[in-house]
Amino acid sequence: MENNSKWIRFGRLLPQKRRRGLTTASFLLPLLLWAAISYIPGIWHPEVRIADPGDSIYFAQGDIVEKGTFKLENENLRAEGARFMTGRRVNPVYFPAPHQVARALYAAFAAPPRRDGDPWFYESVLHSVRVVFWGFFLSSVLGVPLGILCGVFDFFAKLIEPFVEFFRYFPAPVFGALAVAILGINDAPKVAIIFIGTFFQQVLVMANTTRQVDFNLVEAAQTLGARPMTLLFKVVIPASLPKLYLDMRILLGWAWTYLIVAEVVGTTTGISWFINQQAKYRAFDNVYAAILVLGFIGLGTDMILAAVGRSLFAWERGERGFFSTLTKSRKPNTPES
Repeated sequence: MENNSKWIRFGRLLPQKRRRGLTTASFLLPLLLWAAISYIPGIWHPEVRIADPGDSIYFAQGDIVEKGTFKLENENLRAEGARFMTGRRVNPVYFPAPHQVARALYAAFAAPPRRDGDPWFYESVLHSVRVVFWGFFLSSVLGVPLGILCGVFDFFAKLIEPFVEFFRYFPAPVFGALAVAILGINDAPKVAIIFIGTFFQQVLVMANTTRQVDFNLVEAAQTLGARPMTLLFKVVIPASLPKLYLDMRILLGWAWTYLIVAEVVGTTTGISWFINQQAKYRAFDNVYAAILVLGFIGLGTDMILAAVGRSLFAWERGERGFFSTLTKSRKPNTPES
């Protein structure tokens, strides 16, 4: 009988309930650590919020100073026989508590911009989504077919991959000035940065995945007289499609990692503009809120794509999915005997 008391199993899946519990814990543990550092005195709290400045001429009520500076000023006040300062230990302004970030997250969508003419937060988010979408879409339109061709035909592999291998080591942001000079200061150079950051990796990843197709399937189709194009579209692509789809999900995450760099090329726009503005105001709770929004969008998109993939490629798990349902619906009706 299988021993269900073990949590750590070599090469084996845990029961579904435990897997769900660990998935929940992967989010709760960082949140609990964040809350502990924020709310429990003495864990960190390297600064002091002044409650009463005493006779100090340098500080006022509500100022936040480093613990060493607070201690030194009080020593000077005592030496002069003056009334010393009082305060309580706090964390730096750049480390807001969870409740502050949650409040800022709500206010970011509900509150109007601070200055007339500035975009609302949701407008900045939608702008960033558009930039990522077009950059990744254009790189996929070119990168996926080229990658598949390189994985199937040695002619394309030797013609394309050496240069791609060389070019992929160039950091995409170094082309920012060139992209602005060629494409202007609006969204085109931002899309170009995301394109450059994902296209060359995409070609190599797609080629490598395509090469992993079981060659026995190709030989069997050749024995039946299949031509090269038939092998490509009827054997190689269908066999590698689930893994290619997974690669695309991973590469989409790479596209999001280039967003902040891309949006400061030319005119700063999108969620990067919002983060920069809030940092200038020292409203770091809003900065954290914007960062969390990026995470929510990325994780939410990946979860949706994963659900779609489970339906499209359900046959890998021996289940009925989109393709099997579509095939069944297209079968001609047979006359009853």
